[in-house]
Amino acid sequence: MTGTAVVSTWRRVLRFVGLALLWFCLLLVTLWSTAALYFDVPNHRLRLPLAVLYIACIIVALVVVRTPHLRKSVCLIGFVIVLVWWLSLKPSNDRPWQADVAQTAWMEIQGDHVTIHNLRNCEYRSEFDYTPHWETKNVDLSQIRGVDVFITYWGSPYIAHPIVSFQFGDDDHVAFSIETRKEVGETYSAVLGFFREYELIYTVADERDVVRLRTNYRTGEEVYLFRTIAGAQWTRELFLQYARSTNQLRDHPKWYNALTRNCTTNIFQEINATGTPLAHMSRYDWRILLPGKGDEMLYESGNIETGGLSFAQLKAQAHINASARRSSREDFCRRVREGRVGYTLMTPH
Repeated sequence: MTGTAVVSTWRRVLRFVGLALLWFCLLLVTLWSTAALYFDVPNHRLRLPLAVLYIACIIVALVVVRTPHLRKSVCLIGFVIVLVWWLSLKPSNDRPWQADVAQTAWMEIQGDHVTIHNLRNCEYRSEFDYTPHWETKNVDLSQIRGVDVFITYWGSPYIAHPIVSFQFGDDDHVAFSIETRKEVGETYSAVLGFFREYELIYTVADERDVVRLRTNYRTGEEVYLFRTIAGAQWTRELFLQYARSTNQLRDHPKWYNALTRNCTTNIFQEINATGTPLAHMSRYDWRILLPGKGDEMLYESGNIETGGLSFAQLKAQAHINASARRSSREDFCRRVREGRVGYTLMTPH
C-alpha cells in the first residue's frame, strides 16, 4: 500500500470515528432534552405528552430529511430550544416545604459578633418522627478554633454526604449541611438531581441534629469524623464565606444539581472563594465529583490531622456511630470526639 493510500485510509477511519462521536453526542443531548421535558415541565399532566411529542418529532425529521447536515441540525436545534427553556426555569423559596427545611438560615454579622437565625435543632424520636426547632444562636468569631468534617456513607464507597462543622470555644459547634430542599411528599432521586427538581439549601444546624440524625436514627448510614489542620484565621474566612452564601440563598434561591452544585462541589466552591484554596489539592481533581473519596483527598493532600496513621487506620478510628449511640443528647459533641486523632480531651460544660 502506498503512502497516499495509507493517508487516505486513515482519513476515512478518522472521519468515521468523528461522525460516530458526533452522532453519539447528538443522541445524548436528544435523550437529555426528552428527560428534561418529562421531569421539569411545571404542568405534570403535560410532561409525558411533550416528551413523547419531542422524541417523535426528532425521529420523523431524521426519517424525512435526507441531507446529513440538516439531520444533525434538527437534533442540535431541538436541544438548544429545550435548553433555553430549561435555563429559564426559576427556583423559588415559596413552596410547600417539608418541616425540616421549612425555614432558611440567615446571619447578621457585626464585627466579631454573628447572630445565626433559624439554626435547626430538631428533636428526633425516629427518622421521620421529630419536632423541628428553629433557634437563634450567637457566636463570637474571635473564639473560632477550627473546622471538622463529618462524612456519611450509606452504600457505595464513592457516594457520601459531607458536613462541615465549625468549632467555637472549647465545645461549641455550628454545622453546615448542603442539601436538597424537598417539598412535602418528595424524596431524593439521583436521577432527578441532574434536573431542576430540587432547590438548594444550606442547612445550618446543631450537630446533635444534623449529625446525630445520621448516626442514631437513620439505618444503614455510617459516619466518620476528621479534624482538619485549618488555623483560626482561615477557618474564620471560610465561616464568613458560608455565611455570605447562606444569606444569598435566602434572598436568591438556586437549583441543586447532582453534578455541578451539590453537597461536595459547593464546599470546594466556598473554599476557593476564600482566596486560599486547600494546599496540595487541585480544584480539577476528578474525585471532587465523588464525595466518598473526599477523606482520601484530604489525607493525601495533608489537610487533615493524621496522627501518623495510614489512611486505613485513620478512617477506622474516625468511625463515630458506636460512640454516638452511647452518648446522650447533651454530651454528643464531646463523646464523638473523645480519643480521636486531632482532638484533645474535652470536658463537659
